[in-house]
Amino acid sequence: MRIRMSNERHWTYFLLLLPPLFWAGNSVLARGVAELIPPIAMSFWRWTLALAILLPFTWKLVRKDISKIRQSWKVISLISLLGISSFNTLLYTAAQTTTALNIALTQSVMPAIIVLLSFLLYRETVSRHQCVAVLLCIIGAAIIVMRGDWQRLQQLEFVPGDLLMLLAISLYALYSTLLRKRPQIHPLSFLTTTFFIGVVSLLPLYIWETAHTPPLQLSQPVVLSLLYVGVCPSILAYLCWNRGIEQIGANRAVLYINLIPLFASLMAILFLGERFQSYHFFGMLIIFGGLGLFNWPRRA
Repeated sequence: MRIRMSNERHWTYFLLLLPPLFWAGNSVLARGVAELIPPIAMSFWRWTLALAILLPFTWKLVRKDISKIRQSWKVISLISLLGISSFNTLLYTAAQTTTALNIALTQSVMPAIIVLLSFLLYRETVSRHQCVAVLLCIIGAAIIVMRGDWQRLQQLEFVPGDLLMLLAISLYALYSTLLRKRPQIHPLSFLTTTFFIGVVSLLPLYIWETAHTPPLQLSQPVVLSLLYVGVCPSILAYLCWNRGIEQIGANRAVLYINLIPLFASLMAILFLGERFQSYHFFGMLIIFGGLGLFNWPRRA
């Protein structure tokens, strides 16, 4: 029994490597196609495609779990609005004015936000050195957002995309924290239901956007981009992420978020020609230092 549990735990750790890889690709792709696909269209068609792919295989599971879904519709709706509709729409909007590296690196502060939310919502204890660790993560993210120039704080000269990303990761941190309140239904039922709610909630925004932007041109780069975001960072990443949190908890699983900057920096440099600046390095260094301090083993 212990061997089986150990193998399952190791498999969970492997699965948690996939979401940051796919989400890093999503960050880089969002910047790469920012001029081709409007942000709400990107988000709407991402979840529509993901739902269309899932539904033929999962509708029987959803039908089986429908009573539990109805009982927990408020929680499921809130989780969907936070993690499906809001986060990704804000991310794609942020890509209009900031770099792929900043989109990815700013997400490194998410563990700190989850720790704070876990304390506020569930009173999970945090030691003094963990409080210092959270502060370090926030400072590191601030260095990245302000591009190493503290006068931006005095002059309030922020890039809108960076501020949108801070809002986006705060909402996604709340999504991850609230996952423990999800109903006891099949993971695919839960995923399908949240995708459906995400599509429905995005539809009015998408209709509004189409009235104010040129029509979407279905070129090869656009189609391939939508297929990627509809499968990899959506279905595969969310399945692995939700399963990982279920197995080892949000506070531990969220550490894998910090692999996003590593994957994204390599992709952005290789595919977008972006440069890795010194403020990126120092911001990451402080964030990783804070994470290391947070997980430093306590003395008995």
